[in-house]
Amino acid sequence: MSKELLTVRNLKQHFPIKGGIFGRTVNVVKAVDGVSFSVHEGETVSIVGESGCGKSTTGRAILRLDEPTSGEVWFEGTDLLSLRRTELNRKRKDLQMIFQDPYASLNPRKTAVQVLEEAMEIQRVVPAQQRRAKAIELLETVGLAAHQADRYPHEFSGGQRQRIGIARALSVNPKLIISDEAVSALDVSIQAQVLNLLKSLQAQFKLTYLFISHDLGVVRHISDRIIVMYLGTIVEIADKHSLFRQPQHPYTRALLSAIPTLDPDRKKERIILKGDVPSPIDPPTGCRFHTRCMYATDFCKSEAPILRVVDQRGSHLAACHYIEDIGVATGSL
Repeated sequence: MSKELLTVRNLKQHFPIKGGIFGRTVNVVKAVDGVSFSVHEGETVSIVGESGCGKSTTGRAILRLDEPTSGEVWFEGTDLLSLRRTELNRKRKDLQMIFQDPYASLNPRKTAVQVLEEAMEIQRVVPAQQRRAKAIELLETVGLAAHQADRYPHEFSGGQRQRIGIARALSVNPKLIISDEAVSALDVSIQAQVLNLLKSLQAQFKLTYLFISHDLGVVRHISDRIIVMYLGTIVEIADKHSLFRQPQHPYTRALLSAIPTLDPDRKKERIILKGDVPSPIDPPTGCRFHTRCMYATDFCKSEAPILRVVDQRGSHLAACHYIEDIGVATGSL
């Protein structure tokens, strides 16, 4: 097993809600509420869940794009949350992000090559006289042509803009890249191209990915391990083969049952969850999933389950009181 590159411990991201004429805090949105996980060198760990579950907020909190409420984020032995702003800016060379919207994340006043040169200049990773050549080389690495280097973002397609975003992340020689819904805004055919590009770049540059997505089909293609989030908490962690073959948590089973199958002869039970996702302003007591779970008991309403090992290898974790009793581990999806 490779060494841990990133370790997140009890990370919380609560956003205050202001009200009244004095702008006092009247409530908080518990977007991320005590998540813990690790990412090893060279692997791809994906975070999945419904919209509003806190997966994107987790990625932003790790990089301190939003300042976390509490917790620890250890990267190569350094707690990122303890760093001063100047120290954090230097450390960010090793941690980069690919954003969901490839147009909004690029400066419309800068050409593709200037976008990459700016990143190199800020982090001082390439001498000034070599930056243009390095930028063009990176654009070609991600599948763009040298003659496109002086075009502006609006002159590229969505897929091409996302390739520029990937090249920008690569331009400062990072070790970890957080991909926040990086392919969700693209057509399906372009998604496949970008995913294959990310996998080839991972091998070429020895990258580690934290991949955030709501699309389980995409996650299945690129992941080594998968983290399932629900309402700001983690409900399951497993390698992708275990998760897709034997999901342990009722919420994970419901998510996987929604994936369409292309085999007309294969019958798959569709699990329909009752009700809506509760508000993160006032999450349910006990297990946060109990309001939508068909197996919930009064104990679930009062006692929050902890993530615990549920397989013999010790690598599959789930947060449910009754995994052994309800038999959600049977059957392959």
